[in-house]
Parts: sequence; C-alpha cells; structure tokens
Amino acid sequence: MAMHEIAKQEPFRLELLRYWNDYYELCKPRVVALIVFTAIVGMLLATPGMVPWQPLLFGTLGIGMAAASAAAINQIVDQRVDADMLRTRNRPLPTGHLTNVQALVFAGLLGMVSMAILVLLVNPLTAILTLCSLIGYAFIYTMYLKRATPQNIVIGGAAGAAPPVLGWTAVTGQIDPNSLLLFLIIFAWTPPHFWALAIHRREEYSKVNIPMLPVTHGVAFTRLQVLLYTIILVAVTALPFAVRMSGWMYFVGAMILGAIFLSYAIKLQSGKDERIAIKTFGYSILYLMLLFALLLVDHYVPLIIALLT
Repeated sequence: MAMHEIAKQEPFRLELLRYWNDYYELCKPRVVALIVFTAIVGMLLATPGMVPWQPLLFGTLGIGMAAASAAAINQIVDQRVDADMLRTRNRPLPTGHLTNVQALVFAGLLGMVSMAILVLLVNPLTAILTLCSLIGYAFIYTMYLKRATPQNIVIGGAAGAAPPVLGWTAVTGQIDPNSLLLFLIIFAWTPPHFWALAIHRREEYSKVNIPMLPVTHGVAFTRLQVLLYTIILVAVTALPFAVRMSGWMYFVGAMILGAIFLSYAIKLQSGKDERIAIKTFGYSILYLMLLFALLLVDHYVPLIIALLT
C-alpha cells in the first residue's frame, strides 16, 4: 500500500478510536468492572464446585451490559451537572464528543440486548432483578433521589448492592438468603464510600445544587456518619462467618480490612489531613475488592485442599 494511502487512512483510524473510547467511557468502565466482579463472586459462591459455563458467561455479559446501560443513562441525565464538575467535565457528553441521541440509542441497545441475553440464556428471574436494578439506579436514583434528599446514596444504594444477588440468581434461579448477606455488605459499604468522596467534592456539589450530605448537613456531621456506617459495615461483614457461609480465613481477613477502614474513618474525624477524605474513598474501593476476593478464596481453599488430600 502506498504511503499516501496509509496517511489518508490514519485520520479515519484515529476518529474510530476516539468514538470507541467515548462509548467506552459512557459505560463508566471502572464502576461496571467492580459491579461485574461482585456479580461473578456471587455466581462462584452459589455453588460448591465450578459454575456451569452458560450462566457464568451469559450472566456476566448480561449483568455487565445492563450496568453499562444504566451508567450511560446516568450520564445523559447528569450531563449539565457533569459539565460544571472537575471530576466529570471531560465525559463524552459534556465535551460534545457524543450527542444525546447517540448516547440514548447506545444505552437502549445495551439494555435491550442485556435483557434478551438474561431471559433467553440465563433465567427470567435474573432478568427481572437486573431490570429492577437498572431502573433503580438510572431512573429512581439519578432522576429523583439524587436531587431530592441528602439520604440519596443510602436509599439508592440498594441498586448498587444488587450485583452479587444477580450473580447468585443467575446460577441457582432463586434468591438465596446468603446472597442477601452479600447485598447487605455492599449496601452498608456504599454510604462511607460515597460520602468520603462527597466531602472531598463538597464545593462542586454545592455549586451544582446537588443535596449531598456535606452540603446540607455540613462536613462534621458527614464525617460522623462515615464513622458510624463504617462500624456498621465491619459488623455486617462478620455475618457470613456467623452463619457459617464462610470460615476463619475470611473472618480474620475481613476484620483486618475493617480495622484499616475504621482507622481511615477515625482519621477523617480529626480533619487535620485535607487529603484524608479522598484517601478514604480510594481505600474503600480496594477494601470491597479485597473483601469479596477473600470470600472467594475462603470458599475454594477447602475444596482445593480436599482434592489434594
């Protein structure tokens, strides 16, 4: 191929890459990755052995696509707010890289395909629960709760806590009490996780009139809530061990991770370190990943030992 022909194709390739990246960012990939991870853990914990390939593959794909659809709808609704916030101003819609129509069509296609996959290739109950989660986050939280009450993240946290239940249901076809413990862990984790970020970004939330707790009740009150919810979270993470869903390996690890989270929450109370809020937020993400990884390791280590002996 001649050099001038290659040169002509290069702008097209760059434009295609930009579009791919814009649609990718519209899905909130880091958030969706954590959602999918907790859903997969729910699948793996639902059975003593290996998960059948069909619910593992298509359940993961359907749940992930539904989460991406909800994320895209969230960005469509919040684009004016996103444009005024430093953290979000470079998203595809505020920058004009994508139009509302493009984003809406993309979100709709993702949602419809995800439901088709879950209904036809997994089971209807998982599809219904996933749809409820999508509606809860994309519409009830984003369009109403976020702007209606400083308790928005507590109430709306139910949608974000659903993925382990969805994963579990994808394998078993029913809602198991143990899966609800996983739901409860994420539900208790969400307020200290998000309010730490809200403290760090309180001026931006105030600027765009979003009634986050630090804006409506002050930073000191929010710091206290972070501490109290962290204590609740540590207590909740002991429940899988208490009901014999998990063993000592998980329990010891969970308590160590919880103690570190508590140390962040206590440091946050002093207000001496201006960066402690964002550090707490960062640790909270690592905390949840490690906690669910512990659940997984604790679940499979006895099986591996039994196979080796």
